[in-house]
Amino acid sequence: MNAHAAKHTTVDLNDSTPAGSPALPFGRTVKIGWSRIGYEVRAYFRQGDSVFFTFLFPLVMLTIFSVAFGEGSFGQDADGNDVSAAAYYLPAMLAAGLLLSGLQNMAIDIAMEKSDGTLKRLAGTPLPVVSYFFGKIGQVFATGMLQALLLIVVAATVFQVSLPTDTALWVTFFWVFVLGVTTSAILGIALSGLPRSGKSATAVIIPITLVLQFISGVYLPFTQLPEWLQNVASAFPLKWMAQGMRSVFLPEDFKMLEQGESWDLAGVAIALAIWLVAGLVLARFTFRWIRKDS
Repeated sequence: MNAHAAKHTTVDLNDSTPAGSPALPFGRTVKIGWSRIGYEVRAYFRQGDSVFFTFLFPLVMLTIFSVAFGEGSFGQDADGNDVSAAAYYLPAMLAAGLLLSGLQNMAIDIAMEKSDGTLKRLAGTPLPVVSYFFGKIGQVFATGMLQALLLIVVAATVFQVSLPTDTALWVTFFWVFVLGVTTSAILGIALSGLPRSGKSATAVIIPITLVLQFISGVYLPFTQLPEWLQNVASAFPLKWMAQGMRSVFLPEDFKMLEQGESWDLAGVAIALAIWLVAGLVLARFTFRWIRKDS
């Protein structure tokens, strides 16, 4: 290989270690990945802006909506009890949290690490790419779970939101959360190559997530949007994550307000699975692990 070719060599997602490094056993790779999770979580909570705009932002919005519309009713349950603003917006904020903790956080974080030379330095170490992403996705799961727990606890204790008592509903919450946060994280990896520099990462990624929240039934009732905009939103994962969360926390009769007048949980699973696969394909072609000689 000539010097010019070597200068521009990169390692993609299929590579497990930098050039010249022996392949590590799978168990060792996983162990390193586990150790990376703790590092990534600590680094995440040291970044005040990231903590606010990804971790605390859904809680702030839930509080604003709950206080602003505190005297209003968003419908009634089967027993004739009013559904409060806090109860109505809780599933929406949980879905938004999945997008922010996964897609927004991951895309901006990796773009910044690429720009400031972190990826270049890591490429000169024996750290496997698999361990790097294990740590990143593990951080998203950990912070996403803490965020969801915080939202649910505050909704129940501060705003007196009644939580589901049916075990099947919590099973639905679990698989929607896991599939949603995984899909969001993978898409975040794929989108990390979109910003041209770390400085432009927030300016590029945040508008994308903000628009998706407005058209996907997070801030506005989904059925109040024009039908053509509902169809556009249905092509993206956030709409399905919000719908899955609504099926858990809102009364059964509220499914009549959804497209097709059904929670369509099978559709939720299929849509998120499709986006998960699409994200893996996109990440395969957009992510580059830059070696120290690049």
